[in-house]
Amino acid sequence: DVQLQASGGGLVQAGGSLRLSCAASGFVLDDYVIGWFRQAPGKEREGVSCVSGSDAVTYYSDSVLGRFTISSDNAKNTVYLQMNSLKPEDTAVYYCAAVNVVVTDWGDPQDYDYWGQGTQVTVSS
Repeated sequence: DVQLQASGGGLVQAGGSLRLSCAASGFVLDDYVIGWFRQAPGKEREGVSCVSGSDAVTYYSDSVLGRFTISSDNAKNTVYLQMNSLKPEDTAVYYCAAVNVVVTDWGDPQDYDYWGQGTQVTVSS
C-alpha cells in the first residue's frame, strides 16, 4: 500500500525555522511527484511546493519562494520541506501528497492521488 507519513510540525516564533518530513512507503520516490500543501482554518488547501522524484525539478508558491526549500532523499524515500523565516500566516496543517504521473498543475490538490495525515505548524507573532 502507498503510504505517506508527515511529521516535524510544531510551535515556533515568527522568524524561526522548522523542517517537515514526508516518509513514503509502498513506492519509490523516483517514479512520483511529491507535493507539500497546507490548509489554514476556513481556507482552501493550497500548494506550497513540489519535487519530481525523477529529475528533482522543484516548484514553489510565490508566498514561500525564497524561504522554503524542498528536497528529497531517495535512499531514505523521504521528502523534506525546510521552512525558514516563518511568518504567522504560514500557520496551517501541512500535508504531503504523491502522484505518479506528470501533473498539469502542481498546486492543484485534485492532481494528487495519495495523502499523508497532516502535521500542524503554528507560528506565533
